[in-house]
Amino acid sequence: MPRTARAIVSVFDKEGLIPFCRGLAARGIEILSTAGTASALVEAGVAVKQVSDHTGSPEILQGRVKTLHPKVHGGILARRADPSHVKQLEDHGISPIDLVAVNLYPFERTVAAKSEQVDEVVEMIDIGGPSMIRSAAKNWHDVTVVTDPADYPTVLAEIEAEGEVSAATRRRLAAKAFAHTAYYDSRIADYFAHIAVDAGIAPRLAARPAGFPEILTIGLRKIADLRYGENPHQSAALYADPGETPPGGVAPAGPVSARQLQGKELSFNNILDLDAAWAAVADLDGTGCVIVKHTTPSGAACAETLVEAYRFARDGDPVSAFGGIVAVNRPLDAATAAEIAPLFLEAIIAPSFQHGALDALKARKNLRLMEVDGPAAGRGGWDLKRVAGGILVQDRDRVDEAPATFRTVTKRAPAAGEMRSLLFAWRVARHVKSNAIVYARGTRTVGIGAGQMSRVDSAKIGRDKAREDLVGTVLASDAFFPFRDGVDEAAKAGVAAIIQPGGSVRDEEVIAAADEHGIAMLFTGRRHFRH
Repeated sequence: MPRTARAIVSVFDKEGLIPFCRGLAARGIEILSTAGTASALVEAGVAVKQVSDHTGSPEILQGRVKTLHPKVHGGILARRADPSHVKQLEDHGISPIDLVAVNLYPFERTVAAKSEQVDEVVEMIDIGGPSMIRSAAKNWHDVTVVTDPADYPTVLAEIEAEGEVSAATRRRLAAKAFAHTAYYDSRIADYFAHIAVDAGIAPRLAARPAGFPEILTIGLRKIADLRYGENPHQSAALYADPGETPPGGVAPAGPVSARQLQGKELSFNNILDLDAAWAAVADLDGTGCVIVKHTTPSGAACAETLVEAYRFARDGDPVSAFGGIVAVNRPLDAATAAEIAPLFLEAIIAPSFQHGALDALKARKNLRLMEVDGPAAGRGGWDLKRVAGGILVQDRDRVDEAPATFRTVTKRAPAAGEMRSLLFAWRVARHVKSNAIVYARGTRTVGIGAGQMSRVDSAKIGRDKAREDLVGTVLASDAFFPFRDGVDEAAKAGVAAIIQPGGSVRDEEVIAAADEHGIAMLFTGRRHFRH
């Protein structure tokens, strides 16, 4: 590669611009620039030549066309080792451009601030910038491309030391550049998916069309490297998905958007458990608490006060609560924090922490306290799961069935108190690993059977984990009972009412078993598997 002799610099984000360009100029490198960047350089006393003077063509269309010119892209794309390319540059009076430092119009930031002003947002779609970036990255053998001000010092240091940028750095920066434009385009594609056009009406924002696109673009931005993954031999990192937030909307509340007020660095498993805990507590009606271990609730409750809800959730399975995650859907108060403090936990997630609560927990220096922006609310959007060779995409599961649509299929209908308990257990069951069985009394769990290959085994495990008599409790099953044996086990425990989706070929046999035992049974018509 020839020594760096000419650079084009055109940046919206001017962080680090002046010292970088001063360093280039000090090495005798000619700097070309567009109007806004050139003005900043001239003001700082850095010698610069405007691109319009270099090309002999003015910026036109209110700046929409600045750098789309053969003297720019020919200078970037020409392969220095190809004699025919060199000859064509000479024939057309085109000077090689060896370095491209470009960052793009702030499209994502504009969407966040002015999402409803579609025409204004569209003007923040950069054309010339991505074109130069892609040209330079394609020709990385001969050209250095810089899209991140954080890379200015490295590039400048190599130029100052060797007069050029190393092939290894050029290749690394080219890969980073393509990732940069791919992410940028993913945000544009997502925004355009929300634009509706009606006859005679200006474009407007709307919900994303139903169904799944033929091509799904996902742009993720790394938030942090993690110490390790699920196990110490696995590397891991946390990425944010801006596609989870519709244009002009609010980011979904959860561990990614939460503020850590105290405690050790979050681990991969902590984040998974925090997400599961927050999703579960968000589904509860009333003042609620959920304790999660290995992404499955060990206890859940709603009560008049938060401290009562926590006690009920903990006492549903105090052994499993040890080392778990506590989630609450109300500000954590001092009384609840004092009750929590003696138990060893990995983390607590809450909408906020009152001053007294922080005081009560500060002695637990390793305990992670996560404060979530926004109220607890169920999430929409898509759920993605990786499989070998692809990704499964589905709508998120939500408990939005209307209880009025549930069918009593047994001779006895649930009593009012049983109905309240059934609805609570049904909401909890959605968050329990399948096959899921939840025993509840009132609005608290008293036994949970999770993750078994056989539903009857889940029923037995949930029964055996109960620390109190189950007579008069209710039971929720995330999917239908394939045989009557699950109902028979529930009857042995003293269950009074069952809620389940129905839909088994043996529903009549299962209903008959419930009638035989005097158990009331509701069919919801919808299952809630969680794999």
